[in-house]
Amino acid sequence: MTHGHHNALPILVLNGPNLNMLGTRQPEVYGTETLDDVVALCRETAERHGRTIRAEQSNHEGALIDWIHEARGTASGIVINPGGLTHTSVVLRDALVVPEIPVVEIHISNVHAREEFRHHSFVSGIAVSVIAGCGVRGYRYAVDEICARTS
Repeated sequence: MTHGHHNALPILVLNGPNLNMLGTRQPEVYGTETLDDVVALCRETAERHGRTIRAEQSNHEGALIDWIHEARGTASGIVINPGGLTHTSVVLRDALVVPEIPVVEIHISNVHAREEFRHHSFVSGIAVSVIAGCGVRGYRYAVDEICARTS
C-alpha cells in the first residue's frame, strides 16, 4: 500500500459508553453539545484537510474492539473517547495496538481534576496524544493531530 493511499483512508472516530447521552448527561461537566454535534465537528475538521471520517459509538466494549480490529488497513488513524472504559479496559488497550496506526485519546472533561479513579488511563500509554479538558473542541484538535501525523 502506498503512503499516499494510506492518507486517503478515513479517520476512525470512536466514542465509548454513555457518549450517546452527550448534551443531556451532566451538562455542567460535558457541555450541551450532542454526539451528533461532535461527529459533525470531526467531519468538518477532516474535510478542511481533504480527509474523511468514520464515526461509531457503542455502549459495548466488544463492539468498539471489533471496529478497532477492522481499522487495520482501512483507517489512517483513530480518535477515541473510551468513556469509563479508559480506566478499566485492558482489552481495549490491547486492541488499539492491532491496527498499527496513530491513536489519539480524547476526553471532554479534564479527567485529572476529577475523581482519583479517573486519573489512570489504560489507553494513554499507547496513544500518540492525549487531549483532555478542552470540551468538545478537543475532538477538533484530535482530528487535526491525526491529519498532521498522517499527511
